Amino acid sequence: MNDLLRRALADANLTEAGAAARLGVDPKTVHRWLSGRVPYPRHRARVASLVGRDEADLWPQLAVANVRAEPAVIDVLATYPHRWAVPRPVWQQLFWGARDEIGVLAYAGLFLAEDTGIMRALAERAHDGVSVRVLLGDPDGTCVAERGSDEGVGESMAAKIRNALVHYRALRDVEGVEIRLHDTVLYNSIYRADDDLLINPHAYGIAASQAPVLHLRRAEDGDMASTYLESFARVWVNARALS
Repeated sequence: MNDLLRRALADANLTEAGAAARLGVDPKTVHRWLSGRVPYPRHRARVASLVGRDEADLWPQLAVANVRAEPAVIDVLATYPHRWAVPRPVWQQLFWGARDEIGVLAYAGLFLAEDTGIMRALAERAHDGVSVRVLLGDPDGTCVAERGSDEGVGESMAAKIRNALVHYRALRDVEGVEIRLHDTVLYNSIYRADDDLLINPHAYGIAASQAPVLHLRRAEDGDMASTYLESFARVWVNARALS
């Protein structure tokens, strides 16, 4: 419903029939406008003049459309309701498709570490010259302890990280792979391959596997993906190398 137009007609003491008569259109046409249909430009101008309002006051969506005259940059490629709902081929294509850099920022990321195909992809891309950087939570850190408490899993969060580190051991001697531990509040897990990112936002008290995932693509400086890349860089700088 276009309540803005309805109020404007009421303020001008016009009924649907009265407005139709003044505009020379069928009353059903006015009814459709009130139901939400946007009139043709010639009718919009006459309606606005009739009620003494600007077109943008009656149809604000047109003002937004005019501001964005240039095509919007499409940086959200897909969304998934849960991390577990992301198809395995999406993860494979993400990492196998990397040409310059792979980045993983998580607390444990055990689901990746247990996937031998993904581990092979990381190793082989590193052999081909791709920089692979893995950031996992410090199992002895305060933030991991707090996250385990928030999710109601206690010490198992730290145990998952230690388990993941066992799987990542095979990558530690691969040239081009660097693994660091961080002790930060993790608002999102980030899985990056060049300009493509899978972002797993965290929700309080909810396991990361149950939280949504956004597939983003960096298109220009300052876009949505760039924000997460900057976050990754800040965590990386303050993390310690795995001994």
